[in-house]
Amino acid sequence: MEPLADGEYDAIIMGTGLKECVLSGLLSVQGMRVLQMDRNNYYGADCASLNLTNLYEKFNAGQPPESLGANRDFNVDLIPKFIMACGNLTKMLLHSKVTRYLEFKSIEGSYVYKGGKILKVPATPEEALKSPLMGLFEKRRFRTFLLFVDQYDETKPETHQGKDLTTMTMKQLYESFGLVPDTHQFISHAMCLELDEAHMDKPALSTVKELQTYCYSLARYGTSPYIYPVYGLGGLPEGFSRLCAVHGGTFMLHRDVDEITYNENGEANGVKSGNEMARAKFVVGDPSYFPKEKVKATGQVVRCICFLNHPIPNCGDLESVQIIIPGPQVGRTNDIFVCSLSNSHQVAAKGIYIAIVSTKMEGDDADKEVVPGLALLGHIMQRFTMVATTYEPVSDGSSDKCFISSSFDASSHFEGDVDDLLSLYKRVTGKDLDMTINADSVEADY
Repeated sequence: MEPLADGEYDAIIMGTGLKECVLSGLLSVQGMRVLQMDRNNYYGADCASLNLTNLYEKFNAGQPPESLGANRDFNVDLIPKFIMACGNLTKMLLHSKVTRYLEFKSIEGSYVYKGGKILKVPATPEEALKSPLMGLFEKRRFRTFLLFVDQYDETKPETHQGKDLTTMTMKQLYESFGLVPDTHQFISHAMCLELDEAHMDKPALSTVKELQTYCYSLARYGTSPYIYPVYGLGGLPEGFSRLCAVHGGTFMLHRDVDEITYNENGEANGVKSGNEMARAKFVVGDPSYFPKEKVKATGQVVRCICFLNHPIPNCGDLESVQIIIPGPQVGRTNDIFVCSLSNSHQVAAKGIYIAIVSTKMEGDDADKEVVPGLALLGHIMQRFTMVATTYEPVSDGSSDKCFISSSFDASSHFEGDVDDLLSLYKRVTGKDLDMTINADSVEADY
């Protein structure tokens, strides 16, 4: 066997998805020797941004029509997600200084579907008082609730108003402010970004913290709490890859892993590719690089990429929006996410809008699952539908030195995925990533 690249590494990382690239960047900064491989000839794996030709090729859709515009004008995300302006992914970008490689712009509007209508999620207490989402007295109760959440500090009992959020459920917290079930649903799904109703019977603390992150992010830009990289999400893994390369990391695209090798204790100690081999203390990767017995399926996600020649109707003609359809509003368990981007973020030619509808599958008819989301889009010029099975690791990797990330969820934001990334970092390094950096401490505003 010939040595693969330099032959000896601290870590071999398989795949260049966002989670894998963040990890390679963070490990290389700590002085580890990292080899990162990907079977594709582009960065990003499942979360790549593709131009028109590559997109049509991926879906076997023939040649893209000339009416859509130039190939170079398109950067279409296969897994579209927005970034919470003051959330953990922003902290990671700042922490690693990857922000110097990227430019971000805020998303113009955040909406929720209620009673057959698309309604704006209030961005300020004043907007809340004018919002058609609630009746007059409910608006006042909602404002009181938001003021409680804003001043709540886990470490300062004087801010708790006699409420112990480690034992009180979210349902009980809502009811203690007199809020009605419709309002619970809108706050939980559109603001706390909960994916279903399971959180209602759990201690309220984690959901309240999610709401605080939403409110702080919203206060930062005033239109919505989300930001998004100009030229698409593909820039994120590339930014972390650049960080890794600056610190001596080695990258090999278009190289598949034929086999993971193990020592006599069953611990991963390297990989083979063709007649070459590299050794390492451990391996990291997305589920597609590991044998079936090391991962388990957690469900399926359907995503529809749609080309429109107009903004999504009933959203104020905005260039970029997110709409959350709470599952219970359309007789489902899981929420449906709709997001739309355009030339303002340099992901499409002028006059073309890219809308993506995604949700977790509850049946076996993908088209039926996304109907409530597609119904909001108006005329669709072209539509691509994909169904992906999601996986998670069977074990934490401590015994076999195989550290595996989970697949991206169906939501249109990164909050759940960042939790998995933080868990992966801790499993690999044995310590928590320092997340104390303030998400407001940006070198340049977005």
